[in-house]
Amino acid sequence: MDYTDKYKLWLTFDENTKAELEAIEDEKEIEDRFYKDLAFGTGGLRGIMGAGSNRMNRYTVGKATLGLAQYIKSQNEGEISVAIACDSRLNSTDFLWCAARVFASQGFKVYAYHTIVPVPVLSFTTRYLGCNAGVMITASHNPKEYNGYKVYDSKGCQFCTEDAKNAIGYINKIDDYKNIYTSCKSKDEYIADGRIVPIYENELAAFVEAVKEQSVYTENSDLKIVYTPLHGTGLVPVTKVLENLDVTVLESQRTPDGNFPTVKSPNPEDRAALTLAIEKAKEIGADLVLGTDPDCDRVGIAVRNGDDFVLFTGNQTGALLVKFICEMHKAELNEKSTLVKTIVTSELGANIGRSYGVQVEETLTGFKYIGDKINKYEASGEQEFVIGYEESYGYLVGTHARDKDAVVSSMLICQMAAWYKNRGKTLLDGLNEIYSDFGFYLDYLDSFVLKGKDGAEKIQSLMVDFRSKGTSLLPDISEIIDFSTGIRDLPKENVLKYIFTDGSWMAVRPSGTEPKIKVYYSIVDPDRDNAKSRLENIRKVIGEIINA
Repeated sequence: MDYTDKYKLWLTFDENTKAELEAIEDEKEIEDRFYKDLAFGTGGLRGIMGAGSNRMNRYTVGKATLGLAQYIKSQNEGEISVAIACDSRLNSTDFLWCAARVFASQGFKVYAYHTIVPVPVLSFTTRYLGCNAGVMITASHNPKEYNGYKVYDSKGCQFCTEDAKNAIGYINKIDDYKNIYTSCKSKDEYIADGRIVPIYENELAAFVEAVKEQSVYTENSDLKIVYTPLHGTGLVPVTKVLENLDVTVLESQRTPDGNFPTVKSPNPEDRAALTLAIEKAKEIGADLVLGTDPDCDRVGIAVRNGDDFVLFTGNQTGALLVKFICEMHKAELNEKSTLVKTIVTSELGANIGRSYGVQVEETLTGFKYIGDKINKYEASGEQEFVIGYEESYGYLVGTHARDKDAVVSSMLICQMAAWYKNRGKTLLDGLNEIYSDFGFYLDYLDSFVLKGKDGAEKIQSLMVDFRSKGTSLLPDISEIIDFSTGIRDLPKENVLKYIFTDGSWMAVRPSGTEPKIKVYYSIVDPDRDNAKSRLENIRKVIGEIINA
């Protein structure tokens, strides 16, 4: 069917859906809602909420769940179980129980969190309860209009290429999904017959204890911290692992709320999201601001610098964590010890790891690939996971989870700040020491939003254009790595990475979860002003190409 046929079909689904669709006057809006079905990307199923096959709603959640259930049953025998959880976003609870009921209708035993929890808790729980799979209803740090559906395997790792491809195959075979959700029994009926088992207290307590096992520094310190969960899931677990530190929770952002009323976007990568926390930190004389995104898998920090605060990038925090973890575990590191980072993450942390004798491995963008590495290390015994991270503010220390974990990261960042403070230094001092030892790295990310069918087509056209320009794109390009051709043992991915003669690099990739094309820059230069000038010149060229 073309998008107009799909639109007409959806008018028959229910009265609320019909009313929402009939109220749309813009033909482009109708096209965007129906020109495709939501598909798995680097973060699973993710989209704007609303009626339509290209939106997050009960019908698309029901269809994804039924197809996923069929795939899981094809791979397993006997009783099959799934863990499921959600964050604080609008409709997350509704989508959770929709998915839980569809799984239960397919004979699954469903362990469903009856209270919001972070992504890493769901990853942990899937393994902890011995489930065959896990589902997390979340759209991470996206704006409030979005929601999503992350799928995990029995190890608590997000579905990687093969599993995602196979699951999508089952999902796409479902043509008539109008009655998938409505034909299920009620939540209470499934709970009464034991098909759905509500969980929370015991599983969360076990997760917190597993996080605390990663603690590396417990000396007393007068470090003062302001923490904001940005209206998300982080409040309970993060404050539990920081209970021995001086932490002030930002009252205006502590309550879970999918409208995110105090921020434009609940993304700790953006200074605006931490503005209120920084104001509170100035008021009480705090040293550190800590902010976790709604599903508490990413964490951003701001560090006091005189009377103001400096926001750290994900690469900067990651480099500091690599040094701190390696220093704290120095006596235990061996030839198997391994750091895992993504192909668009700075080399700074990797070089720090290498200085401690740690191996470095790279994965494609998406923390699922880091989780997959952990699974492979455990199976082979040939390597030992030390730390994994990506430039987009996601870190993991420990193997209690197979996804980025802002709970353990928050604990270790605060311990790291306390370690520096007890030595008369700040994290900014620590970062400058790293630059002195390893050179200055200036990292930056540009995201260009290109919505709708036209935007998707332009993104693909731009990738063709970038490939055709080759080394003529910019001066001093020594090598182009095209990951779509298959590089090393990595799955093929639509990513281009340009290596400059001095070791600086730039990468271009379409987002797997949003209508964006992303451009990553990493400039290596001993002169900071020169690095900034070079970055601006490159950004100008790229911006002109994309905005043409």
